[in-house]
Parts: sequence; C-alpha cells; structure tokens
Amino acid sequence: MFTGLVQEIGKVISVSRMRGNLRLSIEAVNVSSEMNSGSSVCVNGACLTVISPGRRFEVEVGQETLSRTNLSELRAGTRVNLESPMTPLSLFGGHFVTGHVDTTARIRSIKQPSGSQLWEIETPQMVERYIVEKGSVCVEGVSLTVASVKPRAFTASLIPHTLASTTLKDKRPGDKVNIEADILAKHIEKLMDRNKETTET
Repeated sequence: MFTGLVQEIGKVISVSRMRGNLRLSIEAVNVSSEMNSGSSVCVNGACLTVISPGRRFEVEVGQETLSRTNLSELRAGTRVNLESPMTPLSLFGGHFVTGHVDTTARIRSIKQPSGSQLWEIETPQMVERYIVEKGSVCVEGVSLTVASVKPRAFTASLIPHTLASTTLKDKRPGDKVNIEADILAKHIEKLMDRNKETTET
C-alpha cells in the first residue's frame, strides 16, 4: 500500500525483455536504502516486485501490468516516480494507493496559471464513475485532487512543489499517464451492489 506522495525521482538505466515480461534496471538512492529482494516499490503508480536490490535495483513487469500501464514505453534515461510502501509509522498525507493501475489516459491540455498547472485528462469509461469533484485520483503514482469533472474528462491542479518533486513536469498534452481510481470508492460500490442483490432476493 502506498500514499501517492513520491519520495524520489529515479532513472531507468536499462530495459530488457525476459520471457515476454519487461525487466527494468532503475537507479535510485532513497527508496533503495531499505530495499530487499521481494520488496515492493511503486514505479509511476505501478506496484512492482524487486528482484535485485541496490542503488541500481531491478524489477520485472508482467503482462497484466504491461497491458494496463504505459511502462512498456520506458527507455534508458527515462525519469520515473518512486515510492516505498507505507509502514505502520508512516505519515499518511496522500490517499490509499494500491499500485494496481486501472488503465491509462491521455492528457488533453495543460494550462499554466501563475506557476501552477491545470491539467485536463481524459476519463476512461472503466473509471469514470469513481472520479468525483474534490475526490482523489492517482496519476503516474502521484496523489492528486480532482478539481472538476467534465464529460469524459477531469481536471487537476498541480502546484509548483508537485511539479518540482515528480516527473509530471516532463509531461505534455497527448502523453499517456497511468490512472488508479480510489480503491475506497470501488469497495463501497461493491458493497452497495451486494446489499442491493440481498434486498431484491
């Protein structure tokens, strides 16, 4: 479990294919300090398993994750958002992020009012019902607050600190970003559906 508060920007050192999966070597300092083989790490919003720890650690990306994320587009030199898992003593400043990316979406536009940026992002149909005004959404591993909801799109305001401490400042209109909807909204929906089924029977 993660919070969507990026701890460090890492750099992809190499990308290779292994039995149809993708193996990434990533250079980092902070998140690698307590990393072990089998540890979890959030890379651009996707929870991945460390197969070789160290300041240049390696992770393997399976087919399911590749089909739902933009990780197949990573190349050597690409910067990535990194976050270690929460601990019982962690400060919880973002929102519950599982690292199970739902899908990707394209950035429609980026406006820059007074140092901040206002993003408009397409809302894929599969997550549209979970995107609500002032709710939370994870974009590329970053916890953002939904500013407004539009037909098949939503907006989010990115303050200068968020832009400086994540890779979001590298993004341009048309780029694909990883999207994870709020897990609490999904659980509530399922509980309500079960309650409805019980009532009807």
